[in-house]
Amino acid sequence: MARTSRHPTPHLKLAAALAKLKELQGNGRRVFRSSAFGRSDRERLTKQGFLREVIKGWLISSAPGTAQGDSTPWYASFWQFCALYCESRFGKGWHVSPEQSLLLHAEHTAIPGQVVIYAPKGTNNTIRLLFGTSLYDLKQAQMPPPEELVIKDGLRLFTPAAALTRIPESFFARHPVEVQVVLASIKDSSEVLPRLLGGGHSAIAGRLAGAFRRLRRAAIADDIMKTMKGAGYDLRGTDPFSRDQTFGAIKTGVAPVVGRIQALWESMREPVIAAFPEAPGPPKNKSGYLRFVDEIYNSDAYHSLSIEGYRVTPELIERVREGNWRPDVNESDRQNRDALAARGYWQAFQNVKENVSSIIAGEQPGELVRTAHRDWYRELFQPSVQAGLIGAQALAGYRNQLVFLRGSRHVPPRADALRDAMPALFDLLEKEDVPAVSAVLGHWMFGYIHPYPDGNGRIARFLMNAMLASGGYPWTVIRVEDRNAYLASLESASVEGDIGPFSAFIAERVSWSMKEAARTRKR
Repeated sequence: MARTSRHPTPHLKLAAALAKLKELQGNGRRVFRSSAFGRSDRERLTKQGFLREVIKGWLISSAPGTAQGDSTPWYASFWQFCALYCESRFGKGWHVSPEQSLLLHAEHTAIPGQVVIYAPKGTNNTIRLLFGTSLYDLKQAQMPPPEELVIKDGLRLFTPAAALTRIPESFFARHPVEVQVVLASIKDSSEVLPRLLGGGHSAIAGRLAGAFRRLRRAAIADDIMKTMKGAGYDLRGTDPFSRDQTFGAIKTGVAPVVGRIQALWESMREPVIAAFPEAPGPPKNKSGYLRFVDEIYNSDAYHSLSIEGYRVTPELIERVREGNWRPDVNESDRQNRDALAARGYWQAFQNVKENVSSIIAGEQPGELVRTAHRDWYRELFQPSVQAGLIGAQALAGYRNQLVFLRGSRHVPPRADALRDAMPALFDLLEKEDVPAVSAVLGHWMFGYIHPYPDGNGRIARFLMNAMLASGGYPWTVIRVEDRNAYLASLESASVEGDIGPFSAFIAERVSWSMKEAARTRKR
């Protein structure tokens, strides 16, 4: 009779460790104290790539096969780590700096290089974290009044009004968009006056009055000035923003993500206009324009799919184009992820081409793409759903969870913000009268919001070309060999708010496409 071993096998030990990890991961938890695991389980999970050490005593969830240089698991855990680490060290006696508080209230979600934490028990020490990030615990005499703090996602932040009264003057010039968004959230002067009066902050009051006046909210500015003077303070309103800073009109009461999108759009318009060649205007030969779109399809499909990591060949693209993709009779076609993506791209491209035809015939482009982008998304993934490679729920539409982009410090807005953010984007596209601005900012902002679970890059490039068509610019391909420069310029816009590199990149590609289209017309 065979004897059964009393000792569990390695795979059973790993399964037991994974069960423990799953239990701890409830409610979206990604950060753990090392002491939450037995030594053997901790070592086993770390060796297999399910856990990763941040600093001694602290671990985060990861995934097997994640490269050491992939920052995504860390960025996905960053803020949760900060909250749990500070809670473990300081209890309730800590809070985030006023500067970082304001950035977070303004939906500036990029992962910062350093977070400054104020705590009476702070040690003025820098804690080095993963991927060049750090946490600095600054010792302060005492905690601010409880009414000046708010807890958001476990982080103890200053309220928007309290943050405005505590940030230094230089912050206004460095982060004008974020300050504008938070100023727009202030409904009346009573939100900031208590601290200004209680602390005798006449210089800060003058600065805020000047900022509100710059944003055309004179009533609040006047009330701050009159109230402070009535209390015996002598002050002058000083504008803390840069002279060349441009501002759009943000309505009070809008969601912060909407205010941010509106402010970013307005601040980025001029750099785009300055970088771009003049729009050719509506094409006189509409059939010739669409013929160029047809002719460039193979190149566009190859480059756009390759940028997203699909392994496609010109032969595969041509086979799909000619209708020789037959998943109903060919098992390899049904199971081939790359072939399914190529077929989806072909279907979506035909849809976009129809939309472009309507645009060059005079249809309002922003209004058209407001609904058409949903069709593009469905066409992209319909073949994969039909083949059973992904579930039908993938066609439902906008994502319902937070996403993190591989290698990027930019964190797209939360899923619950999408229902405000996307209409705001299409409102801006409808109002914009400069095609180059619609193309560049439409592309970038679609990726910035990242509304879909997948396909955002492809749809952003479709949107760009639809907007380019409204100015008579030819269809423009972004090449896979330029992928690094392309992604770096998108990162610069999303994290640093600098649209210059992306504007210059797209302008160069459009100029090339204009020359290529001109040569095609001569043939």
